[in-house]
Amino acid sequence: MMVQELVGEYTIMGSNQDAEQHSYKGKLILSLDENSRIIAMWTIGTDQQQTGTGFFKNNILVINFRYSGEDQNVYKGVAVYQCISKDILDGFWSEKHGNPLYLGEERCFRINTNTELLD
Repeated sequence: MMVQELVGEYTIMGSNQDAEQHSYKGKLILSLDENSRIIAMWTIGTDQQQTGTGFFKNNILVINFRYSGEDQNVYKGVAVYQCISKDILDGFWSEKHGNPLYLGEERCFRINTNTELLD
């Protein structure tokens, strides 16, 4: 698989880095910069925005991310995805100040934006 094949929009289902593993849903948009590095933009729920940059090798996608919390603090972490196919990413993540006993989990499914299917 090549990094260009990952570009697109994905729905996400995940669970947080805590004992209760609170679940969430959202959207992930992957694009590339001029050096073919990954640029990631998550929307968790309806309004929490997260951004990140990363790289891809051997069907593994690694993204360093950051976001501003409701408390206005900046949170940082890393997400690692096994690229099952260009349409399915299976991953885990950890924040710097998250509970070190747990990992967050996330599954991403490509949103098909091919308008030819509608004809």
